[in-house]
Amino acid sequence: MSDAAVTAAEAFTPAARQALQAFAIAPAEVTLVTVSENVTFRVVCAAATAGAAAIAGTDVYVLRLHRPGYHSLGELESERVWIRALGAAGVAVPVPVVAPDGRNYVQVFVAAHNEHRYAGLARWTEGQVLDERLRQSQDVGVVAEYYQQLGALIARMHNQASSWAVPADFHRHAVDADGLLGDAPFWGPFWEHPGFTTEERQLVLATRDQLRRVLARYGASPSTYSVIHADLHPGNLLVDGDRLTVIDFDDAGFGWHQYDVAVALVQLHGKPSFNSAQTALLRGYRGVRALSDRDEAMIPVFLLIRRLATIGWVHQRPEHDGPHMQQAIRTACELCRRFVAPL
Repeated sequence: MSDAAVTAAEAFTPAARQALQAFAIAPAEVTLVTVSENVTFRVVCAAATAGAAAIAGTDVYVLRLHRPGYHSLGELESERVWIRALGAAGVAVPVPVVAPDGRNYVQVFVAAHNEHRYAGLARWTEGQVLDERLRQSQDVGVVAEYYQQLGALIARMHNQASSWAVPADFHRHAVDADGLLGDAPFWGPFWEHPGFTTEERQLVLATRDQLRRVLARYGASPSTYSVIHADLHPGNLLVDGDRLTVIDFDDAGFGWHQYDVAVALVQLHGKPSFNSAQTALLRGYRGVRALSDRDEAMIPVFLLIRRLATIGWVHQRPEHDGPHMQQAIRTACELCRRFVAPL
């Protein structure tokens, strides 16, 4: 374990143990898995106390300490509401766990950072991250097979969301035209990244105006706009046999279905395998849910929007910036130069 990981483990493990106590878990092992904006632990349970009937039948969990300031408690509760609804509709998702007093989240104090975080618990999902599986295979057919599975999975999620009666007290952000391209986008003002030259910034701002007009013409009908995952890249999917499980609903909110499709494809955009992966994904999607030619024509729009949103996300988080962003910016600018509105 690196020095940084040791430091993170030392900083966050006391808060994790505090949360586990509230969930009535007596852990045998508490292992730090990832430290990003959220902090994730794998927990092996030694025993559950008598009041923990809700967690009987399993002994491995994932505990997440949510980043402060990103979501309110009400928004986190709404995330759990949708995850349970997806699970009831047959979509493979982590199984949420509640504390003995019925709480979905407990608040803990991270003394090392002088901050409070909400902690949520779910049953551990076995499987390999799809991104890792794809990197291990050079077989275009294997990649296409996974993307066809992914397309079908996305379609099932969109079927559930578009027919779902959203509860009155459901609160999540929107990645609508303002959330993606407004003056204060949800993932940050991408045009302010210092990697843009003055001319490139003008190009990006002009394209942003074009994109907003396209979205206005496209509209937001219930058949194409609902609650979406909004971060369905292969790093947020687990493979276990022929089962794909969706994880990490941190960015879930209201948005266009084609944004989900674009996020799933964007890491292959511009690569030799892109066309076959997109064809496979759309074949899987259409096997479950209709997708019109007009809707399909919007996918390149959302691929560009996702690239711009990623630049904004990095701009707000300079710890993730680096030389790789220069290529990302050049690619985004070239796509802006070639952009032709589909509608």
